Amino acid sequence: MGLGEPFDLVGSDGGEVGVLCVHGFSGTPYEMRVLGASLHQAGFTVRGPLLPGHGTSVDDLARTGWVDWAAAVEAEAAALAQRCRRIAVVGESLGGLLALHLAATRPGISAVVTLAAPLWLGGLVGGVARLAAGPLARWIPRLPKLGGSDVRDPAVRAENPCYTSIPTRALAQLLAFMPVVDAALPQITAPVLVMHARHDHTAPVACAARIAERARAQRLRILPRSYHLIAVDVERDIVAAEVGAFVRDHTRQGDPACVT
Repeated sequence: MGLGEPFDLVGSDGGEVGVLCVHGFSGTPYEMRVLGASLHQAGFTVRGPLLPGHGTSVDDLARTGWVDWAAAVEAEAAALAQRCRRIAVVGESLGGLLALHLAATRPGISAVVTLAAPLWLGGLVGGVARLAAGPLARWIPRLPKLGGSDVRDPAVRAENPCYTSIPTRALAQLLAFMPVVDAALPQITAPVLVMHARHDHTAPVACAARIAERARAQRLRILPRSYHLIAVDVERDIVAAEVGAFVRDHTRQGDPACVT
Protein backbone atom coordinates (compact mmCIF):
# COMPACT_ATOMS: atom_id res chain seq x y z
CA MET A 1 0.00 0.00 0.00
CA GLY A 2 2.90 2.38 0.64
CA LEU A 3 1.56 5.91 1.08
CA GLY A 4 -1.92 4.59 1.80
CA GLU A 5 -1.04 2.60 4.91
CA PRO A 6 -2.80 3.26 8.23
CA PHE A 7 -0.85 5.24 10.81
CA ASP A 8 -0.73 5.26 14.60
CA LEU A 9 1.29 8.06 16.18
CA VAL A 10 1.79 8.18 19.94
CA GLY A 11 1.62 11.70 21.28
CA SER A 12 3.91 13.45 23.74
CA ASP A 13 1.02 14.55 25.98
CA GLY A 14 0.98 11.24 27.84
CA GLY A 15 -2.18 9.98 26.17
CA GLU A 16 -4.37 12.85 27.30
CA VAL A 17 -5.94 13.48 23.87
CA GLY A 18 -6.44 11.08 20.98
CA VAL A 19 -7.47 12.17 17.50
CA LEU A 20 -9.09 9.76 15.05
CA CYS A 21 -8.49 10.81 11.42
CA VAL A 22 -10.85 9.19 8.91
CA HIS A 23 -10.25 9.23 5.16
CA GLY A 24 -12.76 9.49 2.35
CA PHE A 25 -14.68 7.25 -0.03
CA SER A 26 -12.42 5.14 -2.30
CA GLY A 27 -9.37 6.75 -0.66
CA THR A 28 -6.82 5.77 1.98
CA PRO A 29 -5.21 7.25 5.11
CA TYR A 30 -2.88 9.11 2.73
CA GLU A 31 -5.57 11.81 2.62
CA MET A 32 -5.13 12.41 6.37
CA ARG A 33 -1.40 11.84 6.77
CA VAL A 34 -0.25 15.49 6.54
CA LEU A 35 -2.91 16.57 9.02
CA GLY A 36 -2.15 13.61 11.27
CA ALA A 37 1.54 14.47 11.35
CA SER A 38 0.73 18.08 12.27
CA LEU A 39 -1.56 16.96 15.11
CA HIS A 40 1.09 14.54 16.34
CA GLN A 41 3.69 17.30 16.32
CA ALA A 42 1.31 19.28 18.55
CA GLY A 43 1.46 16.45 21.09
CA PHE A 44 -1.67 14.47 20.32
CA THR A 45 -1.95 10.72 19.84
CA VAL A 46 -3.25 10.29 16.29
CA ARG A 47 -4.66 7.26 14.53
CA GLY A 48 -5.52 7.07 10.82
CA PRO A 49 -7.29 3.76 10.11
CA LEU A 50 -8.13 2.16 6.78
CA LEU A 51 -11.86 1.80 6.19
CA PRO A 52 -13.28 -1.60 5.18
CA GLY A 53 -13.08 -2.26 1.46
CA HIS A 54 -10.43 0.40 0.93
CA GLY A 55 -6.75 0.09 0.03
CA THR A 56 -7.13 -3.39 -1.44
CA SER A 57 -9.36 -3.75 -4.50
CA VAL A 58 -12.44 -2.12 -5.99
CA ASP A 59 -14.23 -5.48 -5.67
CA ASP A 60 -13.62 -5.40 -1.93
CA LEU A 61 -15.18 -1.94 -1.73
CA ALA A 62 -18.22 -3.19 -3.65
CA ARG A 63 -18.82 -5.75 -0.90
CA THR A 64 -19.02 -3.14 1.87
CA GLY A 65 -21.55 -0.51 2.90
CA TRP A 66 -22.05 2.38 5.25
CA VAL A 67 -22.90 0.15 8.19
CA ASP A 68 -19.48 -1.51 7.81
CA TRP A 69 -17.68 1.84 7.59
CA ALA A 70 -19.54 3.27 10.59
CA ALA A 71 -18.91 0.15 12.68
CA ALA A 72 -15.19 0.32 11.88
CA VAL A 73 -15.00 3.96 13.00
CA GLU A 74 -16.90 3.15 16.19
CA ALA A 75 -14.45 0.32 16.94
CA GLU A 76 -11.47 2.59 16.27
CA ALA A 77 -12.88 5.26 18.58
CA ALA A 78 -13.48 2.70 21.33
CA ALA A 79 -9.91 1.43 21.01
CA LEU A 80 -8.50 4.95 21.09
CA ALA A 81 -10.60 5.71 24.18
CA GLN A 82 -8.76 2.91 25.98
CA ARG A 83 -5.52 4.82 25.45
CA CYS A 84 -6.59 8.46 25.80
CA ARG A 85 -8.81 10.37 28.19
CA ARG A 86 -10.40 12.57 25.52
CA ILE A 87 -11.20 11.80 21.91
CA ALA A 88 -11.59 14.08 18.91
CA VAL A 89 -12.60 12.82 15.48
CA VAL A 90 -11.66 14.43 12.17
CA GLY A 91 -12.90 13.19 8.81
CA GLU A 92 -12.62 14.14 5.16
CA SER A 93 -15.46 13.61 2.68
CA LEU A 94 -17.03 10.25 3.63
CA GLY A 95 -14.76 10.41 6.67
CA GLY A 96 -16.46 13.68 7.62
CA LEU A 97 -19.86 12.00 7.42
CA LEU A 98 -18.55 9.16 9.57
CA ALA A 99 -17.14 11.64 12.10
CA LEU A 100 -20.50 13.36 12.38
CA HIS A 101 -22.34 10.04 12.65
CA LEU A 102 -19.98 8.90 15.39
CA ALA A 103 -20.50 12.11 17.36
CA ALA A 104 -24.28 11.76 17.02
CA THR A 105 -24.33 8.14 18.21
CA ARG A 106 -21.43 7.81 20.67
CA PRO A 107 -21.30 9.82 23.89
CA GLY A 108 -18.07 11.37 25.07
CA ILE A 109 -16.60 12.75 21.86
CA SER A 110 -14.85 16.00 22.80
CA ALA A 111 -14.56 17.64 19.37
CA VAL A 112 -15.63 16.96 15.79
CA VAL A 113 -14.09 18.30 12.59
CA THR A 114 -15.67 17.67 9.22
CA LEU A 115 -13.72 18.43 6.05
CA ALA A 116 -15.61 18.61 2.74
CA ALA A 117 -18.39 16.29 3.88
CA PRO A 118 -21.09 15.72 1.23
CA LEU A 119 -24.71 15.71 2.36
CA TRP A 120 -25.56 15.42 -1.32
CA LEU A 121 -23.78 15.36 -4.67
CA GLY A 122 -24.73 18.18 -7.01
CA GLY A 123 -24.58 18.97 -10.70
CA LEU A 124 -23.46 16.47 -13.31
CA VAL A 125 -21.53 14.43 -10.74
CA GLY A 126 -24.64 13.99 -8.64
CA GLY A 127 -26.84 13.15 -11.60
CA VAL A 128 -24.47 10.51 -12.95
CA ALA A 129 -23.96 9.06 -9.46
CA ARG A 130 -27.69 8.71 -8.81
CA LEU A 131 -28.31 7.09 -12.19
CA ALA A 132 -25.34 4.74 -11.97
CA ALA A 133 -26.08 3.71 -8.39
CA GLY A 134 -29.81 3.43 -9.07
CA PRO A 135 -31.56 2.29 -12.25
CA LEU A 136 -28.33 1.69 -14.21
CA ALA A 137 -26.41 -0.17 -11.49
CA ARG A 138 -27.21 -3.54 -13.03
CA TRP A 139 -25.39 -2.59 -16.23
CA ILE A 140 -22.69 -0.28 -14.84
CA PRO A 141 -20.74 -2.03 -12.07
CA ARG A 142 -18.06 0.66 -11.95
CA LEU A 143 -17.55 4.31 -12.78
CA PRO A 144 -14.10 5.55 -13.82
CA LYS A 145 -12.64 8.32 -11.70
CA LEU A 146 -11.85 10.61 -14.62
CA GLY A 147 -8.96 12.99 -13.96
CA GLY A 148 -8.02 11.30 -10.71
CA SER A 149 -8.78 12.68 -7.27
CA ASP A 150 -10.44 16.09 -6.88
CA VAL A 151 -7.39 18.01 -5.68
CA ARG A 152 -5.76 21.13 -7.08
CA ASP A 153 -2.17 20.25 -6.17
CA PRO A 154 -0.84 18.24 -9.16
CA ALA A 155 1.81 16.42 -7.11
CA VAL A 156 -0.81 15.20 -4.64
CA ARG A 157 -3.12 14.15 -7.46
CA ALA A 158 -0.32 12.15 -9.05
CA GLU A 159 0.77 10.28 -5.93
CA ASN A 160 -2.58 9.78 -4.17
CA PRO A 161 -3.05 5.98 -3.92
CA CYS A 162 -6.84 6.05 -4.26
CA TYR A 163 -8.90 3.74 -6.44
CA THR A 164 -9.12 4.77 -10.09
CA SER A 165 -12.73 3.62 -10.38
CA ILE A 166 -15.74 3.49 -8.08
CA PRO A 167 -18.06 0.48 -7.67
CA THR A 168 -21.64 1.62 -8.13
CA ARG A 169 -22.87 -0.70 -5.38
CA ALA A 170 -20.67 1.10 -2.84
CA LEU A 171 -21.61 4.46 -4.35
CA ALA A 172 -25.25 3.62 -3.66
CA GLN A 173 -24.29 3.00 -0.04
CA LEU A 174 -22.60 6.39 0.17
CA LEU A 175 -25.72 8.07 -1.23
CA ALA A 176 -27.88 6.18 1.28
CA PHE A 177 -25.66 7.27 4.16
CA MET A 178 -25.98 10.99 3.42
CA PRO A 179 -29.61 11.40 4.61
CA VAL A 180 -28.85 9.21 7.64
CA VAL A 181 -26.16 11.67 8.71
CA ASP A 182 -28.28 14.69 7.85
CA ALA A 183 -31.08 13.44 10.10
CA ALA A 184 -28.63 12.78 12.96
CA LEU A 185 -26.93 16.19 12.93
CA PRO A 186 -29.19 17.79 15.60
CA GLN A 187 -28.21 15.00 18.01
CA ILE A 188 -24.58 16.13 18.11
CA THR A 189 -23.63 17.83 21.37
CA ALA A 190 -19.86 18.03 20.87
CA PRO A 191 -18.34 21.24 19.44
CA VAL A 192 -18.08 21.05 15.65
CA LEU A 193 -15.71 22.69 13.16
CA VAL A 194 -16.84 22.64 9.52
CA MET A 195 -14.33 23.28 6.72
CA HIS A 196 -14.99 23.16 2.99
CA ALA A 197 -13.56 24.53 -0.25
CA ARG A 198 -15.44 26.98 -2.42
CA HIS A 199 -14.28 25.16 -5.58
CA ASP A 200 -15.03 21.61 -4.42
CA HIS A 201 -16.11 19.65 -7.52
CA THR A 202 -17.37 16.65 -5.53
CA ALA A 203 -19.27 17.92 -2.48
CA PRO A 204 -21.22 21.16 -3.07
CA VAL A 205 -20.02 23.95 -0.80
CA ALA A 206 -23.63 24.50 0.31
CA CYS A 207 -23.34 21.23 2.25
CA ALA A 208 -21.06 23.01 4.71
CA ALA A 209 -23.65 25.61 5.65
CA ARG A 210 -26.31 22.97 6.23
CA ILE A 211 -23.99 20.91 8.43
CA ALA A 212 -22.98 23.99 10.38
CA GLU A 213 -26.59 25.03 10.95
CA ARG A 214 -28.01 21.63 11.89
CA ALA A 215 -25.06 20.57 14.05
CA ARG A 216 -24.80 24.05 15.66
CA ALA A 217 -21.15 24.28 14.64
CA GLN A 218 -18.90 26.64 16.53
CA ARG A 219 -16.95 27.54 13.41
CA LEU A 220 -17.42 27.34 9.65
CA ARG A 221 -14.54 28.14 7.30
CA ILE A 222 -14.65 28.16 3.51
CA LEU A 223 -11.32 27.93 1.70
CA PRO A 224 -10.92 29.96 -1.51
CA ARG A 225 -8.34 27.92 -3.46
CA SER A 226 -8.55 24.19 -2.71
CA TYR A 227 -10.72 21.54 -4.34
CA HIS A 228 -12.25 18.56 -2.53
CA LEU A 229 -9.43 16.91 -0.57
CA ILE A 230 -8.60 19.96 1.51
CA ALA A 231 -6.42 18.16 4.07
CA VAL A 232 -3.78 17.50 1.38
CA ASP A 233 -4.49 20.29 -1.10
CA VAL A 234 -2.86 23.68 -1.59
CA GLU A 235 -4.30 25.10 1.67
CA ARG A 236 -3.38 22.07 3.79
CA ASP A 237 -1.32 24.22 6.18
CA ILE A 238 -4.37 26.36 6.90
CA VAL A 239 -6.44 23.23 7.49
CA ALA A 240 -3.82 21.80 9.85
CA ALA A 241 -3.62 25.04 11.83
CA GLU A 242 -7.41 25.38 12.13
CA VAL A 243 -7.93 21.75 13.13
CA GLY A 244 -5.05 21.77 15.58
CA ALA A 245 -6.30 24.89 17.34
CA PHE A 246 -9.87 23.62 17.47
CA VAL A 247 -8.89 20.24 18.91
CA ARG A 248 -6.58 21.88 21.44
CA ASP A 249 -9.22 24.40 22.56
CA HIS A 250 -11.91 21.76 23.07
CA THR A 251 -9.90 18.94 24.63
CA ARG A 252 -7.44 20.61 26.99
CA GLN A 253 -8.95 20.67 30.47
CA GLY A 254 -5.89 20.22 32.66
CA ASP A 255 -6.76 16.82 34.14
CA PRO A 256 -3.97 14.29 34.63
CA ALA A 257 -3.58 11.81 31.80
CA CYS A 258 -5.01 8.34 32.12
CA VAL A 259 -3.62 5.68 29.80
CA THR A 260 -4.56 2.01 29.92
